Amino acid sequence: MDKFAIRGGIPLRGSIPISGSKNSSLPILAATLLTRERCLLHRVPDLSDIRTMLDILRYLGAEVSFSDGTVVVDARKIAGEAPYDLVRRMRASVCVLGPLLARCGRTKVSLPGGCVIGDRPIDLHLRGLEALGSRITLSKGYVVAETSGLVGARISLQGPHGSTVLGTDNVMMAACLARGTTLIEHAASEPEVCDLATFLRSMGARIRGEGTGCLEIEGVDQLHGAEHTVVSDRIEAGTFAVAAAITRGDILLEEAPVKHMESTLCALREAGVSLETEKNSLRVHATDPLRSFQLRTSTYPGFPTDMQAQFCALAATVPGRSEIADDVFPNRFMHISELKRMGASAGLSANRTVIHGVARLSGAPVMASDLRASAALVLAGLQAENTTIVHRVYHIDRGYERIDAKLRAVGADIERQR
Repeated sequence: MDKFAIRGGIPLRGSIPISGSKNSSLPILAATLLTRERCLLHRVPDLSDIRTMLDILRYLGAEVSFSDGTVVVDARKIAGEAPYDLVRRMRASVCVLGPLLARCGRTKVSLPGGCVIGDRPIDLHLRGLEALGSRITLSKGYVVAETSGLVGARISLQGPHGSTVLGTDNVMMAACLARGTTLIEHAASEPEVCDLATFLRSMGARIRGEGTGCLEIEGVDQLHGAEHTVVSDRIEAGTFAVAAAITRGDILLEEAPVKHMESTLCALREAGVSLETEKNSLRVHATDPLRSFQLRTSTYPGFPTDMQAQFCALAATVPGRSEIADDVFPNRFMHISELKRMGASAGLSANRTVIHGVARLSGAPVMASDLRASAALVLAGLQAENTTIVHRVYHIDRGYERIDAKLRAVGADIERQR
C-alpha cells in the first residue's frame, strides 16, 4: 500500500496547473448513459474515482476510452444493474441511478460506499425519484427502481444540512427524460451542478435556473451526443492555495476557477495570505506573520466542507486561536487526532474544533482516513520539521491528480513509497 514520505520546511515556489473537476466529471460521466449517441469529454482528471466510474459504465455495457484527459463514451446498448463490487468504492457512483431509471425504466444499483466522514443517506435522491413516478424498494443492499414512465413534478430537496449535490444531479438527470415539467426547489447551487446542467443542455435538455436554488426542467423525448470541457477543480485549487500559505511560499495556480472559490479566498485573506488574479490564474503568496481565523462550513456559496480539513492544517501553524465548525458533515474531523500526533494543539467538541497554532509541526507517521483528511496531512507534512510518513494515500489518489508530482514541481520534498 502506497505512502508519502515528506520532508517539510521548504517554501513552495512556482506554478501548478489545476486539473478538471472530479466532482463535475463523475455525474457528467453518468449523464452519458442518457443517450444512445457518442459523448466526448475533455479535461477529465486521471483519478481512481474516475476510473471506477469508467468501470461502472463498461459494466453497464457502454464502450469507453480514456486518454490524455479525454473520455469517449458510447452507451448505445446498456443494462440497468450496477453491482456492489464497483459501487461500494465511492459514493458518487449512486448518480447512475437517475440516468439508468430514465433510460431503462428499471434499475438495480447497490447502495454506495466512499469516504467515512459521517452519515450520508440517499433518502433525498429516492424521494425525488419517487416524486417523478418511480417505485423504489430496498433489497439486500440494493436500490431497485422501476417506472412505467417518469412524469414531471414539483420536488423539494431540502435536507437537514442543506441541499444535496448528488441528489440534485440524480433528479435533474432523470427529469430530462420525464414527461412534462419538473421544478426542483432547494436544489444545490454548486458550480459542479451548473457544469452538469451545461452538459445536459448541450445534449438537448431544457434546463433553466442552475445556480439559483430552483431548477426547472422541461422533459424531452430523447437526448443526443455532445462534446464538453469540464470546469477546473475548485477544491484542488484551494488545497494548493493552502500549500502556498502553510509553507509561506508563492505559487501561481494556472486555470484556477477563481469565481467559484470566493469563500475559500476570503478565508485565506482573513488569515493574512496575499492573493492576486492574473488572467486565468491565481497567485498565492504568504509570509509570516499569518493570523488565526474562524470558519463555518455550509452549502455553496458558503465555505466548502471539502476544504475544512486543509484549513485545520493551516490553523495548526498560525499564531492564536482558530475555530472551525462543520455544519455539513459534523463528524468530519478524523484528521484532528493525526494532526495532534504532529504536535498540533487542537480540541474537539461536537461539530467544531478549536486550534491553537504552534510555530512548527513535527514530522510523524500518520494515517489518512478519507480524501480531504489525507490532503490535510500532506499539507501539514510540508510545514513540519523532519519527515512525515502519510499512510493509505489511496484516499488522496481518489481526488488529486498526481499531487506528489505537482508538489515536487514547486519544490516540495515528497516521495511516493510502496
